[in-house]
Amino acid sequence: MIILVINCGSSSIKYQLLDMKNDDVYDLLAKGLVEKIGLPMGALTHRPTGKDKVYKELPIADHKIGMQLVLDELINPVSGVLKSFDDIEAVGHRIVQGADYFSGSAIVDEDVMEKIGICCDFAPLHNPAHILGIRAVQQVLPSVPQVVTFDTAYHQTMPEYAYMYALPYEYYTKYRVRRYGAHGTSHQFVAQKGAKFVGLDLENSKIITCHIGNGSSVTAIVNGKVVDTSMGFTPLEGMIMGTRCGNIDPNIVPYIMKKENLTPDQMTDIMNKKSGFAGLSGISSDARDLDAAANEGDKRAKLVLKKLTYDVIKLIGSYVAAMDGVDAIFFTAGIGENNARFRRRVCENLTYLGVKFDYEANAVSGKDTLLSCPDSKVKIALITTDEELVIARDTMHLVQNMDE
Repeated sequence: MIILVINCGSSSIKYQLLDMKNDDVYDLLAKGLVEKIGLPMGALTHRPTGKDKVYKELPIADHKIGMQLVLDELINPVSGVLKSFDDIEAVGHRIVQGADYFSGSAIVDEDVMEKIGICCDFAPLHNPAHILGIRAVQQVLPSVPQVVTFDTAYHQTMPEYAYMYALPYEYYTKYRVRRYGAHGTSHQFVAQKGAKFVGLDLENSKIITCHIGNGSSVTAIVNGKVVDTSMGFTPLEGMIMGTRCGNIDPNIVPYIMKKENLTPDQMTDIMNKKSGFAGLSGISSDARDLDAAANEGDKRAKLVLKKLTYDVIKLIGSYVAAMDGVDAIFFTAGIGENNARFRRRVCENLTYLGVKFDYEANAVSGKDTLLSCPDSKVKIALITTDEELVIARDTMHLVQNMDE
């Protein structure tokens, strides 16, 4: 079954085209990345299997334009891998927020779309982008079934005391206000893959997964089940991110609104789209740009990178306390997989756990690697995530069951 997997992030679209034979036997036909969406200059990287890589720099104003670039590239006479869109048998999408409407993946219909739309309030940077991606595919491939896989599903094992906020209980019953988390597909995949990689029994383990990218979250996993995660009611909660502020004193919100005469929507926009790396540095929402600026001595770029490291160190420490120990810590996603300096700085503050860091092994990017020494009390590893494979598996099963 040829499946196109679309993973719309807050400023990116990752995609893979897979020919799925079964869960573990498949051919990757092409993969790619549309990045820096909404910035002055975006980029498309298309990697067709057996053909030369395509790289283009061009402005990409929004996800709808980015989605069209992806579809056009797949049938490009030179760099494409399909004769026509008719070759695509199913499309799977990553959806950040499904609230408590969904406990698993689902076939797309208008009821599902309506519920994803309702959840836009909980994930204002992501769910609207997901909807654009689904609608774009519907226009080009109207008869192809689509499946949605939710980031929130894996986190539903959190205990009530971890996911509830200390607000009047009626806001939970009336408006579903609680912690949902995000990046669940990635955290689940990395925990399972990482445990196997370092020789742990997932069903008898304490693991912390650090998904660090333009959007970031850290998750505590005991015996394969989530007990806490850093993102909350929306993906705004937690650490500093590309354009999101992360945790702040809630009273800052009405204070700034009064001072600047802002509406709730304007304040939401500031916290989600104009804060984080971009707001604090005044340079960019992309960590690679900040690394370059920091290397040239920019103080605010250095501040942002130090804050990112500090936020992750604090989250790891709190989850070690909550789990009463930790067996392994895994780094993944754009920054986690590719920024060796970030990983080193975090792990240098974990000596109290008995971590012994392998500096030589850390000089790697984008490859599953053990980063701790043999005598380290906690195993540290870089584990590459593959949310797209998880989505493709779910898509295949649901579509096959549709046909039965």
